[in-house]
Amino acid sequence: MEQELADLAAKVAALEEGGGWTTSINLEVFYWWCTALMFIIHAGFLAYEMGASRKKNVLASGIKNILAFAFMIPTFFFFGWWIYLAFPTGLIPDISAATADAGAPWADAMGPNLADNATGIFWAAFTLFAATTASIFSGAVIERIRLSAFIILAILLGSVVWIMAASWAWHGDGWLLTELGWHDFGAAGCVHMVAGFFALGVLINLGPRIGKFNPDGTANDLSPHNLPFAVFGLMLLIVGFFGFLGGCIIYNGSGQWTTIFGNPVTLSAVAFNTLMCFAGGIIGAWLATRDPFWMMSGALAGIFSAAPGLDVYWPPLAFLLGVAGGIIAPAAAKVLEKNLKIDDAVGAVSVHGVAGCWGVLAFGIFAAGYPNGDYPATNFMAQLVGAAVMFATGFVPGYVASLVLKVLGMLRIPEKAEILGMDKAKVPVAAYPEDLPPAALAAE
Repeated sequence: MEQELADLAAKVAALEEGGGWTTSINLEVFYWWCTALMFIIHAGFLAYEMGASRKKNVLASGIKNILAFAFMIPTFFFFGWWIYLAFPTGLIPDISAATADAGAPWADAMGPNLADNATGIFWAAFTLFAATTASIFSGAVIERIRLSAFIILAILLGSVVWIMAASWAWHGDGWLLTELGWHDFGAAGCVHMVAGFFALGVLINLGPRIGKFNPDGTANDLSPHNLPFAVFGLMLLIVGFFGFLGGCIIYNGSGQWTTIFGNPVTLSAVAFNTLMCFAGGIIGAWLATRDPFWMMSGALAGIFSAAPGLDVYWPPLAFLLGVAGGIIAPAAAKVLEKNLKIDDAVGAVSVHGVAGCWGVLAFGIFAAGYPNGDYPATNFMAQLVGAAVMFATGFVPGYVASLVLKVLGMLRIPEKAEILGMDKAKVPVAAYPEDLPPAALAAE
């Protein structure tokens, strides 16, 4: 990836006449609109989480999601992008690499360099990927996490943890690719697995919402206050993922498209397979639950189930993988709740973590031997090792960091505030003032 960025910057700087500037502008415009579409993902997350919350926590959930986005952008500028460029070979940064130097916040490339039509748009796309990881985590912990703890954990996940995994797994010099032959076109591993299992690590220390489990261990249904709004938010997420998946393609502006892994790809291939696994995920979840919330969550799980091979799969295979993902995700959510007593309010661990893991492993089963450009060919062992790395990279930091916050008394809101509702305890306005009686309105 760093060589591609260097080549792009050199090419853009050398283009002075004719069709050359058209090439560079096409490249910039393509990623510009991918990034714009990715903002819709976060509109979807906002609607999804606010709808999934109970009425007493709606605004607090929205504020948490908005602030995750706001903190992600500057932190990814100051150190997240540098981590991506500096760590492809492991835990020791290659600080001598020219592209790593270019990721420092004071570098010429990290500003209004008129000769560079590449760095800013690549940085913007990766920043939106980072914000996606924070939003995945955000939904799992609604209604009981302290806002300050959430921001700390979101920055750790989005601007350090996931981008470290991306440097290993989603970079032209990443060791999982160059040494093993890893392949994950749609980031089921470094985005969805890492974020999903980071959330699992936090949930273990955060604990369930008050009233979720009875003394005998059986679970109560803490239903969303506005299920239609949550389902609408999930559909917006699907719209935004077309920008997300477009950002997974390396485009040089002259009609040549490749993946980060070096193999050729077309938008047509991605369009076929994305729609097929999306539909498969809905059908799988419908067969398993008949629940509209899980049907749309199943659509996401279906996409993650086929994401590693959206560039190469035969569309009916993508459909079948999506069906499997739509069945696996709600089943995994039941196991987490019933057997492990994990209160994941929106099913983020199962939809992103478990379905993402299934997608990574499925590629090793169904696409082993496919060439990765000049890198080792794809194989099941690479996918298995990569899945283990993605799980550990997400789960361990999430568990350790949240444990430290818990020991310090900084992780969870006080019991009284949770019972009263985070909106009344923390937010200076009311989400639904018309629901209050006149006397209560006067008191407010």
